[in-house]
Amino acid sequence: MTRVADHEILPLILNRHSPRALSGEPLPQAELLRVLEAARWAPSAMNIQPWRFLYAQAGTTEFARFVDFLLPFNADWAGKAGALVVVMSNTVMPDGKPFAPHAFDTGAAWMALALQAASMGLVAHAMGGVAQDKIRAELQVPDTFTIHCVVALGFKGNFDDLPERLKPREAPNERRPIAESIANGAFPDAWK
Repeated sequence: MTRVADHEILPLILNRHSPRALSGEPLPQAELLRVLEAARWAPSAMNIQPWRFLYAQAGTTEFARFVDFLLPFNADWAGKAGALVVVMSNTVMPDGKPFAPHAFDTGAAWMALALQAASMGLVAHAMGGVAQDKIRAELQVPDTFTIHCVVALGFKGNFDDLPERLKPREAPNERRPIAESIANGAFPDAWK
C-alpha cells in the first residue's frame, strides 16, 4: 500500500510505520544510543525533559525480563526485537510541583526516537499492552513517574515468520482525513 498525504509532508513521516516482523538480531549499542540520542533532543516545556528510558538489549538476561513485562499478544512478536525500551515520564518538576505537560513532552521524545529509527532503517513499535504494575515493581519506578509504553526496536524481519493472525496488521495503515482532526475556532459538535 502506498500512503498518500492530504498535504505535502516529509516522506520520512509519511512512510514511518510500526511493523511487527523483527529479525531477532541484537541491536548494537551504538545504534541503540543513536536512537535514544534523537529522543534526548526533543522539545520540552521549560526544558524539564521529563522523559526517561530504561532499556534491555536482546541476548542479555535483562531482555528476557523485559519480554516478561509484555502482555502475551505482544510478547509473541516483540520477543524478536533487538532491544526493548520502557518509556516513562516524570510527573513533577524539580521543585516538586506537578508538571502538566510531562506526557506531551514525552510523546515528542517518542516521535523523535521513532523518526530516527525509521531514518536508520530500523523498526520502532510502541506497545501499550504491558504489565505496568510489574514494570513499576521490578524496575523500582517511583510513583511520581508515569509508565507510557514499551518500544520494540530492531531490524526488520521476514513477514512470513509472523503468526497468521498478525500478518493482516503488518502493512502501513491509513489515517482519517485531516478535516476530521482539525477545526478552526471552537470545539466542533462532531467531536462531542
